Amino acid sequence: MADLSSRNPDWWRQAVIYQVYPRSFADADGDGLGDLRGVTQRLDHLAALGVDALWLSPFYPSELADGGYDVADHRNVDPRLGTLEDFSALVAEAHRLGLKVLVDLVPNHTSHLHPWFQEALASAPGSAARDRYVFRPGRGPHGELPPTDWPSVFGGSAWRRTADGEWYLHLFAPEQPDLNWDNEEVRADFRTTLRFWSDRGVDGFRVDVAHGLAKDLTAPLRDVGGIGATGEESLARVAPGSHPYWDRDEVHEIYRDWRQVLDAYSPPRAAVAEAWVPAARRALYARHDELGQAFNFEYLETRWDAGDLRQVITDSLATARAAGASATWVLSNHDVVRHASRLMLPPGTDPGAWLLSGGAAPGIDAAAGLRRARAATLLMLALPGSAYLYQGEELGLPEVADLPTEVLQDPIWEQTGHVRKGRDGCRVPLPWTTTGPSYGFGSGGAWLPQPSSFASYAVEAQAGAEGSTLELYRTALRLRRKLLEGETLTWAPHAPAGVLDFTRRESWRCVTNLGAAPVPLPPGEPLLSSAPLPDPRTLPPDTTVWLA
Repeated sequence: MADLSSRNPDWWRQAVIYQVYPRSFADADGDGLGDLRGVTQRLDHLAALGVDALWLSPFYPSELADGGYDVADHRNVDPRLGTLEDFSALVAEAHRLGLKVLVDLVPNHTSHLHPWFQEALASAPGSAARDRYVFRPGRGPHGELPPTDWPSVFGGSAWRRTADGEWYLHLFAPEQPDLNWDNEEVRADFRTTLRFWSDRGVDGFRVDVAHGLAKDLTAPLRDVGGIGATGEESLARVAPGSHPYWDRDEVHEIYRDWRQVLDAYSPPRAAVAEAWVPAARRALYARHDELGQAFNFEYLETRWDAGDLRQVITDSLATARAAGASATWVLSNHDVVRHASRLMLPPGTDPGAWLLSGGAAPGIDAAAGLRRARAATLLMLALPGSAYLYQGEELGLPEVADLPTEVLQDPIWEQTGHVRKGRDGCRVPLPWTTTGPSYGFGSGGAWLPQPSSFASYAVEAQAGAEGSTLELYRTALRLRRKLLEGETLTWAPHAPAGVLDFTRRESWRCVTNLGAAPVPLPPGEPLLSSAPLPDPRTLPPDTTVWLA
């Protein structure tokens, strides 16, 4: 059995880490916005669930131009969410319950309200204050055109013009100006931030946009138009490490520097990279002298197909092994359609278009989506490596696809001219009770409206209920702790078409039927199944079983 104790510096290698989006988790003061005291009051839920750690999405001062990822102060708490004392109390209670704590670090950009950026706007072109960011003169006879054709991830140009005519870079929202990581003051400030939170007991960091920090800022700046694609998908069309602003080789100097800071603590602080890059490049971020681990988004993006999933699992394990890291697995997070809905979308369906339709699509119903999501989860939890869960998936929550446009908060909606609906549907506050103004989220309302169907998904409705999704997760995580050993698996040599069949250890076997018809069940004692097994000799479609 893996050692996940505080004494083990490698506790993260096979841990189950639960992502908390604080503004949507629990609201202690009744203002409709989740807060740190709300998280602390609900930590017993995570302990009962059986996870090893929680990852806190941003709780820093922010005007919420991008859900908290526009950070005005990287070393403080948003007053609407609490205080530094509340944060310390959260960490202390988590540690008392045996839970590690990771926090989101947002190093690619700041909020436009950050004191540094306000100083930059008040300073002259070419000043030291502006050098912390990426300011450039525009093109055209009067500088009226953006310096390059670089696009914002959220839509439109990645450049915004200031009152004095210069332009600044924002690869995301205009309220999120990009930092200049060639500037030593920027690097020193983030070393201070790493130490600040580590000194407060944080066990690790999730690094936002880890592949975006280094940029080719030599003059003249290069356009990306000739590449033939925009955004991160353009990485496949350039030589590795040579893109103007994504996944450049120089970024690894930054993380080798960070590792020295993280390793100065006992045990060393863990880190995981959010890096939307090809698999071979992802391994670089996960090296032992850099962040140590990187998210595997190929798995999340793979359709519900046995052949495709087997290939991604095999490749992901090999990629992690090459880096000396453990694999990571994730099905849902704060940026994607919840997998209880996404896995049921017909092949080729764009989740963004589906959201714009209000969730209308042929063949989708909540029961079928939940069945497939449960099977996918049990498969994921059987794989070697770390599993990252997103709040609410243990309740089987579907995407809230029919949010009225007038309540949408995600900047994607406005920046794309109402072409993409954004990510609000996976950020709707959690239901804790079957009744009340916000189903137990808080004493008041909720910052995003919850559908009436949330009552049946509430923790209160599922706790102790045989066969509920919550109890499936609790049982799976309890068994996983007992059965976990090693970081390899062995594929069965003659699995039926549409079936994934592998063993961990000699005595633990995971079988998933992704096909449309029942298949014979291999011999063994069922330990847990994602759906009932009416016939103990067969495995129904969209079902996973663990066998002894």
